[in-house]
Amino acid sequence: MLTHYGLDVFVKFFIIAVLIFAATLFFTQSGVIRTIIFSLVGLATVFVLNFFRDPDRTTPSGNTIVVSPADGKVVLIKEFFEDEYLKCDAVQVSVFMSPLNVHVNRFPISGKVGYFRYIHGEYLVAFEDKSSERNERTHIGVESNGYKVLFKQIAGAVARRIVAPITVGQLAVMGERFGMIKFGSRVDVIMPKGTHINVKLNEHVVAGETVLATFTPKPTSEQ
Repeated sequence: MLTHYGLDVFVKFFIIAVLIFAATLFFTQSGVIRTIIFSLVGLATVFVLNFFRDPDRTTPSGNTIVVSPADGKVVLIKEFFEDEYLKCDAVQVSVFMSPLNVHVNRFPISGKVGYFRYIHGEYLVAFEDKSSERNERTHIGVESNGYKVLFKQIAGAVARRIVAPITVGQLAVMGERFGMIKFGSRVDVIMPKGTHINVKLNEHVVAGETVLATFTPKPTSEQ
Protein backbone atom coordinates (compact mmCIF):
# COMPACT_ATOMS: atom_id res chain seq x y z
CA MET A 1 0.00 0.00 0.00
CA LEU A 2 1.27 3.49 -0.88
CA THR A 3 0.93 6.36 1.55
CA HIS A 4 -1.29 9.25 0.46
CA TYR A 5 1.39 11.61 1.80
CA GLY A 6 3.52 10.78 -1.24
CA LEU A 7 0.93 10.72 -3.99
CA ASP A 8 1.98 14.12 -5.34
CA VAL A 9 5.58 12.96 -5.75
CA PHE A 10 4.56 9.64 -7.26
CA VAL A 11 2.23 11.26 -9.81
CA LYS A 12 5.00 13.65 -10.93
CA PHE A 13 7.48 10.79 -11.14
CA PHE A 14 5.03 8.64 -13.12
CA ILE A 15 4.46 11.44 -15.66
CA ILE A 16 8.22 11.95 -16.08
CA ALA A 17 8.77 8.18 -16.43
CA VAL A 18 6.11 7.93 -19.17
CA LEU A 19 7.69 10.87 -21.04
CA ILE A 20 11.11 9.24 -20.83
CA PHE A 21 9.73 5.94 -22.15
CA ALA A 22 7.96 7.71 -25.01
CA ALA A 23 11.01 9.82 -25.93
CA THR A 24 13.26 6.76 -25.82
CA LEU A 25 10.99 4.80 -28.13
CA PHE A 26 10.63 7.73 -30.54
CA PHE A 27 14.20 9.01 -30.70
CA THR A 28 16.36 5.95 -29.95
CA GLN A 29 16.78 3.03 -32.31
CA SER A 30 19.56 1.26 -30.41
CA GLY A 31 18.28 -1.73 -28.46
CA VAL A 32 21.17 -1.47 -25.99
CA ILE A 33 20.46 2.18 -25.17
CA ARG A 34 16.75 1.46 -24.84
CA THR A 35 17.47 -1.41 -22.46
CA ILE A 36 19.74 0.76 -20.31
CA ILE A 37 17.23 3.63 -20.10
CA PHE A 38 14.28 1.33 -19.41
CA SER A 39 16.27 -0.48 -16.72
CA LEU A 40 17.24 2.77 -15.00
CA VAL A 41 13.67 4.05 -15.07
CA GLY A 42 12.45 0.69 -13.79
CA LEU A 43 14.91 0.75 -10.89
CA ALA A 44 13.92 4.32 -10.04
CA THR A 45 10.25 3.28 -10.06
CA VAL A 46 10.95 0.40 -7.68
CA PHE A 47 12.84 2.79 -5.36
CA VAL A 48 9.99 5.33 -5.30
CA LEU A 49 7.37 2.63 -4.71
CA ASN A 50 9.50 1.17 -1.92
CA PHE A 51 10.07 4.55 -0.30
CA PHE A 52 6.39 5.50 -0.22
CA ARG A 53 5.15 2.12 0.98
CA ASP A 54 2.85 2.24 3.98
CA PRO A 55 2.39 -1.20 5.59
CA ASP A 56 -0.20 -1.80 8.27
CA ARG A 57 1.12 -2.09 11.80
CA THR A 58 -0.18 -3.76 14.97
CA THR A 59 0.17 -1.32 17.87
CA PRO A 60 0.47 -2.83 21.36
CA SER A 61 -2.17 -1.83 23.89
CA GLY A 62 -1.44 0.03 27.10
CA ASN A 63 -1.84 3.44 28.70
CA THR A 64 1.70 3.67 30.04
CA ILE A 65 3.79 2.96 26.95
CA VAL A 66 5.47 5.12 24.32
CA VAL A 67 5.84 3.50 20.90
CA SER A 68 8.32 4.48 18.23
CA PRO A 69 6.99 7.12 15.82
CA ALA A 70 9.44 6.01 13.11
CA ASP A 71 11.16 3.02 11.53
CA GLY A 72 14.93 3.03 11.78
CA LYS A 73 17.90 2.73 14.11
CA VAL A 74 18.33 4.27 17.56
CA VAL A 75 21.31 6.61 17.19
CA LEU A 76 21.12 8.64 20.40
CA ILE A 77 19.87 8.35 23.98
CA LYS A 78 20.60 11.30 26.24
CA GLU A 79 19.32 13.27 29.22
CA PHE A 80 18.95 17.06 29.29
CA PHE A 81 16.61 19.82 30.47
CA GLU A 82 13.80 20.38 27.95
CA ASP A 83 12.54 23.96 28.22
CA GLU A 84 10.22 24.23 25.22
CA TYR A 85 7.24 22.01 26.01
CA LEU A 86 7.97 19.54 28.82
CA LYS A 87 9.87 22.19 30.85
CA CYS A 88 11.58 19.57 33.00
CA ASP A 89 14.53 17.17 33.07
CA ALA A 90 14.03 14.82 30.14
CA VAL A 91 15.39 11.84 28.25
CA GLN A 92 15.63 11.80 24.45
CA VAL A 93 15.62 8.83 22.08
CA SER A 94 16.56 9.59 18.48
CA VAL A 95 15.69 7.30 15.57
CA PHE A 96 17.49 7.67 12.23
CA MET A 97 15.61 6.66 9.07
CA SER A 98 17.62 5.69 6.02
CA PRO A 99 16.10 6.04 2.51
CA LEU A 100 15.30 2.31 2.66
CA ASN A 101 13.10 2.57 5.76
CA VAL A 102 9.35 3.17 5.80
CA HIS A 103 8.99 6.93 6.28
CA VAL A 104 5.41 7.27 7.46
CA ASN A 105 5.37 8.58 11.05
CA ARG A 106 2.95 7.50 13.78
CA PHE A 107 1.84 9.02 17.10
CA PRO A 108 3.93 7.65 20.01
CA ILE A 109 1.14 8.05 22.59
CA SER A 110 -2.57 8.77 22.70
CA GLY A 111 -3.80 12.09 24.01
CA LYS A 112 -4.33 15.64 22.83
CA VAL A 113 -1.94 17.66 20.69
CA GLY A 114 -0.92 20.55 22.91
CA TYR A 115 1.93 22.02 20.89
CA PHE A 116 2.98 22.35 17.26
CA ARG A 117 5.80 24.36 15.72
CA TYR A 118 7.41 24.32 12.28
CA ILE A 119 10.98 25.61 12.02
CA HIS A 120 12.90 26.48 8.86
CA GLY A 121 16.50 25.37 8.98
CA GLU A 122 19.50 23.68 7.42
CA TYR A 123 19.88 20.20 5.95
CA LEU A 124 22.74 18.64 7.89
CA VAL A 125 23.14 14.86 7.95
CA ALA A 126 20.25 13.76 10.18
CA PHE A 127 22.16 11.32 12.40
CA GLU A 128 24.34 14.17 13.72
CA ASP A 129 23.11 15.43 17.10
CA LYS A 130 23.32 19.10 16.06
CA SER A 131 20.73 18.48 13.33
CA SER A 132 18.13 18.43 16.11
CA GLU A 133 18.69 22.16 16.65
CA ARG A 134 19.74 23.38 13.19
CA ASN A 135 17.78 21.46 10.54
CA GLU A 136 14.31 22.06 9.15
CA ARG A 137 11.93 20.37 11.57
CA THR A 138 8.55 20.20 13.28
CA HIS A 139 8.03 20.01 17.04
CA ILE A 140 4.87 18.21 18.18
CA GLY A 141 3.75 17.88 21.78
CA VAL A 142 1.10 15.45 23.02
CA GLU A 143 -0.27 15.21 26.57
CA SER A 144 -1.98 12.19 28.09
CA ASN A 145 -3.37 12.56 31.63
CA GLY A 146 -0.55 14.84 32.73
CA TYR A 147 2.22 12.92 30.92
CA LYS A 148 3.80 14.88 28.06
CA VAL A 149 5.86 13.74 25.09
CA LEU A 150 7.58 16.04 22.59
CA PHE A 151 8.67 14.56 19.27
CA LYS A 152 10.49 16.19 16.39
CA GLN A 153 10.48 15.39 12.68
CA ILE A 154 13.91 16.44 11.43
CA ALA A 155 14.80 16.79 7.75
CA GLY A 156 18.16 15.37 6.69
CA ALA A 157 20.71 15.94 3.95
CA VAL A 158 18.46 14.20 1.41
CA ALA A 159 15.03 14.78 2.93
CA ARG A 160 13.78 18.24 1.99
CA ARG A 161 10.09 17.93 2.71
CA ILE A 162 8.32 17.33 6.02
CA VAL A 163 4.63 16.47 6.01
CA ALA A 164 2.72 17.00 9.27
CA PRO A 165 -0.95 18.05 8.84
CA ILE A 166 -1.45 18.54 12.58
CA THR A 167 -3.37 21.17 14.53
CA VAL A 168 -3.22 22.00 18.23
CA GLY A 169 -6.20 20.53 20.03
CA GLN A 170 -6.69 17.50 17.82
CA LEU A 171 -6.78 14.03 19.32
CA ALA A 172 -3.76 11.78 18.87
CA VAL A 173 -4.13 8.01 18.83
CA MET A 174 -1.05 5.91 19.56
CA GLY A 175 0.11 4.12 16.42
CA GLU A 176 -1.98 6.14 13.98
CA ARG A 177 -0.29 7.91 11.07
CA PHE A 178 0.31 11.64 11.41
CA GLY A 179 2.78 12.48 8.62
CA MET A 180 6.12 11.60 7.05
CA ILE A 181 9.55 12.93 6.12
CA LYS A 182 10.55 12.32 2.53
CA PHE A 183 13.85 10.64 1.58
CA GLY A 184 15.82 10.02 4.76
CA SER A 185 15.59 11.77 8.12
CA ARG A 186 15.38 11.51 11.90
CA VAL A 187 12.79 11.63 14.66
CA ASP A 188 13.57 12.67 18.26
CA VAL A 189 11.26 11.51 21.05
CA ILE A 190 11.64 13.51 24.27
CA MET A 191 10.06 12.23 27.49
CA PRO A 192 10.19 13.30 31.16
CA LYS A 193 13.15 11.97 33.14
CA GLY A 194 12.12 8.87 35.05
CA THR A 195 10.56 7.31 31.98
CA HIS A 196 11.98 3.81 31.59
CA ILE A 197 13.72 3.41 28.21
CA ASN A 198 13.14 0.00 26.65
CA VAL A 199 15.55 0.26 23.70
CA LYS A 200 19.32 0.45 23.28
CA LEU A 201 21.70 2.27 20.96
CA ASN A 202 21.86 0.79 17.43
CA GLU A 203 18.65 -1.16 17.99
CA HIS A 204 16.25 -1.20 15.03
CA VAL A 205 12.72 -0.08 15.82
CA VAL A 206 9.39 -0.19 13.99
CA ALA A 207 6.92 2.71 13.91
CA GLY A 208 3.72 2.02 15.80
CA GLU A 209 4.95 -1.34 17.12
CA THR A 210 8.23 -1.09 19.05
CA VAL A 211 7.79 0.07 22.65
CA LEU A 212 10.41 2.77 23.17
CA ALA A 213 9.59 3.40 26.81
CA THR A 214 7.19 2.87 29.69
CA PHE A 215 6.14 5.34 32.35
CA THR A 216 4.27 5.52 35.63
CA PRO A 217 1.10 7.65 35.40
CA LYS A 218 0.80 10.54 37.81
CA PRO A 219 -1.52 10.13 40.81
CA THR A 220 -4.94 11.67 40.28
CA SER A 221 -4.18 14.47 42.75
CA GLU A 222 -1.24 15.61 40.57
CA GLN A 223 -3.06 15.59 37.21
